[in-house]
Amino acid sequence: MTQFENYDLEKRTLLFSKNLIVFLNRCPKGTITIPLIDQVLRAGTSIGANYREANGASSKKDFQNKIYICKKEANETLYWLKLLGNSLDDEKLKEEC
Repeated sequence: MTQFENYDLEKRTLLFSKNLIVFLNRCPKGTITIPLIDQVLRAGTSIGANYREANGASSKKDFQNKIYICKKEANETLYWLKLLGNSLDDEKLKEEC
């Protein structure tokens, strides 16, 4: 693997989304957790989608705006993951959050 392959954010964000889906499928579904899982899923998987959009940007300014959206979605994902982690009873799953 070359240095540039290590930083292939399209691959890394796709892998993050896949791992996130696997994790969320393992979470218990209940009145509290279902809305949190939905929010984590939406924010977390949009990071990669927005990054791909950034790579197809029509200008430098458009690229910067889309990257900024990626950063916001990543921050939102962290927020929802922390809330979800606090709502779980399973200590092992909490550690993964």
